[in-house]
Amino acid sequence: MTHAVNRIGIPRARGPQASRVCAALALAFGAAVLPATALELVETGRYDLNRPASLDYDPTFCGLWIANEGPEAVLVTLQGDELRRVTSDLFRIKAIAIEGDHLLVGDGFGSMQRLTKDGVPLGAPFRLAGGAADTEGVAISATGQLVTVEDDPERLSWFEADGQLVTRVDTMTLNPPLTEAQGIAIDPRTGHLLIVDDWEGSNSLYEFTAQGELLAQANLLEYGTDPEGIAIRPGSNQLFVAFDGGAQIVTFDYTPTLPAGAAPLRPGADCMMF
Repeated sequence: MTHAVNRIGIPRARGPQASRVCAALALAFGAAVLPATALELVETGRYDLNRPASLDYDPTFCGLWIANEGPEAVLVTLQGDELRRVTSDLFRIKAIAIEGDHLLVGDGFGSMQRLTKDGVPLGAPFRLAGGAADTEGVAISATGQLVTVEDDPERLSWFEADGQLVTRVDTMTLNPPLTEAQGIAIDPRTGHLLIVDDWEGSNSLYEFTAQGELLAQANLLEYGTDPEGIAIRPGSNQLFVAFDGGAQIVTFDYTPTLPAGAAPLRPGADCMMF
């Protein structure tokens, strides 16, 4: 086995069948905590898909909802086969998330709309408060709040379901800074936020606590360039990362950062079709 050093100086191992990333730990607010397990990724596959910008896993269909900055969002199987398409009243769909049994889509400029999974609007578009701009990704927390990432200005924000701003973090104050946040997913088992930073930033995956404290960073350069979207399938410890460079979605076995003494995570919700 050979060893390489990632961009934050931590040795990592490369196996003949799959690459592993053991991320360095860095906390946003200073105090270091020794984890029982560190963020770890093992690539398990990949497939081509044109311009994947934002995605979320749908256990009802055992598939991925994908936005590609056009007027439609598409549902595909985990092998990349198309199942259906939906449109909205927004001029484009830049960000997408599963919210209960329906979809939440955003245009990237602070406007959002809720749709059924057949594409029927559940209400008129609404705007996020607090001057939301350049919204690259959205996820839904366990309490029903909307969690968004922006890259101009660089912000991580929490909103109530009606779009009212709750709190916000300037991601440039993190160590290391998160300069070009694109996609966001939330692990429902831990509440951890998983955010990808694109090629103009660090080309990395960041892991945060539910409160926004930085736990880990993993360089994704060996898997692809310009990560744009991310989704998690907790029932199988599976992670999906969409890379604009090469227009591919890469799948990983995923282990989150856990504190010392924590029990292994139980699988979460999985495919309801089988």
